[in-house]
Amino acid sequence: MLTRLSQTLVIASVLSIPLLPAWAEAETESALARPLETSPANAEQPATTVAEWMAQIESALVQITAVRVESTEAGLQIVLETAEGELSPPTTQTVGNALIAEIPNAVLALPEGDSFEQFAPTEGIALVSVTNEPGNQVRVAITGTDAPPSVEVNAATAGLVLGVMPGLGLAVTEDEALRIGVTGEGEEGYSPSNASTATRTDTPLRDIPQSIQVIPRQVLEDQQVIQLREATRNVSGVIEGSNFGNSGDAFLIRGFQTNDNILLNGIALGTFNLGLNSSFRETANIERVEVLKGPASVLYGTLEPGGIVNVVTEQPLPFPFYEAELQAGNFGLLRPSVDLSGPLNSDRTVLYRLNAVYQTAHDFRNFDQDIERAFVAPVLSWAISENTDLTLNFEYLYDERPFDRGLAAIGNGIAAIPFDRILGEPDDINIRKQYIAGYQLNHQFNENWELRNIFRYISTERTTRAFQNRGDLNEVTGDLARSIDDQNGIIEGYALQANLVGEFTTGSVEHTLLLGIDLSRETNEFDNRFAVDLNSENMFSPSIINIFDPIYGAPRPSREDLIDNRSLFGGTVKGLGLYVQDQVALTDDLQLLIGGRFDIVDQDSFFTSVSAGDISFDTTDQQQDEAFSPRVGIVYQPIEPLSLYASFSRSFAPNFGTTVEGDILEPTRGTQYEVGVRGEFLEGRFITNLAAYHLTRSNIAATDPDNPDFSIATGEQRSQGIELDVIGEILPGWNIIASYAYTDAEVTEDEGSPLEGNRLAGVPEHAASLWSTYEIQNGDLQGLGFGLGLFFVGERQGDLDNSFRVPSYVRTDASLFYHRNNWRAGINFRNLFDIDYIEAADTRSRITPGAPFTIVGSVSVEF
Repeated sequence: MLTRLSQTLVIASVLSIPLLPAWAEAETESALARPLETSPANAEQPATTVAEWMAQIESALVQITAVRVESTEAGLQIVLETAEGELSPPTTQTVGNALIAEIPNAVLALPEGDSFEQFAPTEGIALVSVTNEPGNQVRVAITGTDAPPSVEVNAATAGLVLGVMPGLGLAVTEDEALRIGVTGEGEEGYSPSNASTATRTDTPLRDIPQSIQVIPRQVLEDQQVIQLREATRNVSGVIEGSNFGNSGDAFLIRGFQTNDNILLNGIALGTFNLGLNSSFRETANIERVEVLKGPASVLYGTLEPGGIVNVVTEQPLPFPFYEAELQAGNFGLLRPSVDLSGPLNSDRTVLYRLNAVYQTAHDFRNFDQDIERAFVAPVLSWAISENTDLTLNFEYLYDERPFDRGLAAIGNGIAAIPFDRILGEPDDINIRKQYIAGYQLNHQFNENWELRNIFRYISTERTTRAFQNRGDLNEVTGDLARSIDDQNGIIEGYALQANLVGEFTTGSVEHTLLLGIDLSRETNEFDNRFAVDLNSENMFSPSIINIFDPIYGAPRPSREDLIDNRSLFGGTVKGLGLYVQDQVALTDDLQLLIGGRFDIVDQDSFFTSVSAGDISFDTTDQQQDEAFSPRVGIVYQPIEPLSLYASFSRSFAPNFGTTVEGDILEPTRGTQYEVGVRGEFLEGRFITNLAAYHLTRSNIAATDPDNPDFSIATGEQRSQGIELDVIGEILPGWNIIASYAYTDAEVTEDEGSPLEGNRLAGVPEHAASLWSTYEIQNGDLQGLGFGLGLFFVGERQGDLDNSFRVPSYVRTDASLFYHRNNWRAGINFRNLFDIDYIEAADTRSRITPGAPFTIVGSVSVEF
């Protein structure tokens, strides 16, 4: 089902509504200009009340009583029948792949309801939709599959006939779509067909020789996604990772932690794997989420090998669009948001979009500290000329929430304490402020060659004041050692990217060539002040809490009081990357993808330790790393709906972990072999992907068990498995997204360490998900829908030592929603049966519990 594009174009593209329609204003002015005349007795009397006046306006509208879609030799014709009266000629415009016809002074009055939809009535046409629109007009939207159709308008005896011819199949490119404000991949309901993350070009998913899953906007809306992790649980092989006190997004993809493999429109949000840049990514302006699994260094540089999560944001629209939404739920959730867009000039070359949201809520755990969040994201696009366009974007995020290290382990399992019990203090807090600014400049030299230039600046500041679990738990008495931490850090950086994309042929072989260069620079500084192992005479005691009988209210020192015990560390990383990629269509059913990247990364670091007012350790370090990261893939399509693929790829990531001595670890390398089969059935509406992979990662930074704020290097880890993803529309109104992953992840080499042979922490052997919705398509209950979700995560090891296990769970979600015309209401139930489950585990004293039964209600209106 095409939902986002059709709904946006058909329902939400509404101009500002005047008090009177234009024809009524003209009639009123004309009547006022005429002298008074004596009316016959049977003439309509002038309105003397508002109700009479409105009734007269409604009676003057031409009613469309039937809509028929009929096939013709040229394509099809849309017949609009009226009981009486003549329809005025429509005005038309083209937006993306849709042709919009607006008929003034008309109203849709069908026996089956106040809207009409027919999907795929003929080849080349995806959707015909007829709806009532404010301002006493009827809108006909005809969406082409590859290009906008053309239309011929003919007056009929009792109505209007629109002769429709499908477009010529010249598909709108992604950048052309962005120029007019419609990103094509996000407009296909549960059936995404294209993605740009895997190749940095607008490539059909069936032509990509690597596992990639797209979570479209419709899924985000149906599940009422507020946090990114709520979206990624739909994708095979993606599990919640260690998230630095439940304060930011972190994922395990194919068994490997990927804190900083989160991209925003193809640009990484940060380089340092310190859990600082990746605050919880705001979802208010997300168009879709693309998850590419396996190494991606060939295009994106210094990344961990598990995969990347690329967030694609909404872009300005060429027509007025205004949406307001309110989400509310238990735990004090209140989340109003607005989404505004439209042109700023008459020829629609300057467009804007503004997303803004404010959120307040209580944490489900027993903190006094609430959650407060504010986000503003304006975007401005300018079509400088027919071939050149510029987009400016800015984001501001403020996030304040409890800092929460979670639960603790006893023996080989989780301590038997309530899941809402905290082991810090009720007023522990984490605050992040983030600014992102940038631009994207595109220039089309001709129909085959295009230059793209992107710049991004990001600044993130983190403040944390908390009593942190230190890991020393007396499992008999329940006494847990804590430290008092007052941390402040800031990361600033920029990324500059330029690439040239060209299409050409060599004989019968077609090429899509990508040449690119990336430059980046990032600096970070941290000032962490703390008190540990305090004795009873110290004014900051006690640092011990009993997990079975906690007593809160420990005195919290000021930051100035902790100046004699602190760690100062940070550094600068500069990167240069050069890459080339060629997508080669050897034949109609055989394609080759080959590419390579050369990276140079310079690192400078410093570390100073102050104890009892004296410098106990002071060091600096410098390191330069160079690496070549290749990727080769092949796709064979024996029949049109089926793609068989195989690929080899490598990754490169500098190790930003430092030892307790202050030394930078050597870079991490990843190598993956993958084979898979992708099928697109039911005319592309139902998509499946089955993949098998073998992935190794060497020279890994792991948490130093004796010094949890520092790292040590381990030898090699291996992850291999099978993944299945399914998404699409089974029948009209019935959608599904499902996944299954078998993951065998373990430490394969560790220089004789007892870790060798251990399973990787937090990685389940089996995991699966299922989410399905059904919306009634006609009748009195048209627009009413239901959703059901099941999310299974198998048993996991809680730490790399494999000293305790995290039990498996099945979480059940459900939804009920209703939408009609320009408004939608829904209610989502998460963890319907209120089970206790663990989201993530890192060490024995840092275990993140999942949320209990949660309700999120929402009401949105587009006008």
